[in-house]
Amino acid sequence: IAKDSMDSGKLVPDDVIIGVVKDRLSESDCVECGWLLDGFPRTPAQAEALAEAGVSADCFIFLNVPDDVLVERVVGRRTDPVTGKIYHMTFSPPDDDEVLARLEQRSDDTEEKVKVRLEQFHANVDAVKGSYTDIAVEVDGTQKPKDVSAAIMSAVEAVLA
Repeated sequence: IAKDSMDSGKLVPDDVIIGVVKDRLSESDCVECGWLLDGFPRTPAQAEALAEAGVSADCFIFLNVPDDVLVERVVGRRTDPVTGKIYHMTFSPPDDDEVLARLEQRSDDTEEKVKVRLEQFHANVDAVKGSYTDIAVEVDGTQKPKDVSAAIMSAVEAVLA
C-alpha cells in the first residue's frame, strides 16, 4: 500500500503511516534517546493520532521553501544504488562518470508527482501547523544549507536548554 501510494505521488494512507510511526517511536532507542520526524505529521489526522497516543514533540520546525524551488530540488535528486549517497544533478552532481551512469531517480521524484504531493501538502499544512503553534519555529529553507542547519540547531538547542 505504501509503495503504491508513493509511486503515484500520493501520501501513504494515514492509518498505515500512523501505525508505522507509533511502532517505531515506541522502540527503546527512541524512548531513551529521542527522535526526529521528517515530514510527519502531514495531515491533521496524523497530528491528532500522535497526540492521542501520548506522543509529544519538543519542537516543530517548518522550513519555508517556495514550490518552484521544491520542485527543482526534488526533480534533480538522484541516488547511487551502490553507496546510497544522494546527489543533485544541478547542485551537487557526482564528479565520476561511472557514478553518474548508475544514478537512479526515485519513481515519485517526477515533476508531476511532486506537484501532486505539494497540492496535498497545501491542503493540510495550516491545520498541522495549528497543532504545534506553541512549539513551532519557522526557518527560511532557501538559505545556504549551513545557515538552515544553524537555524535548526539553534531552535532545538533553545528548546532543550
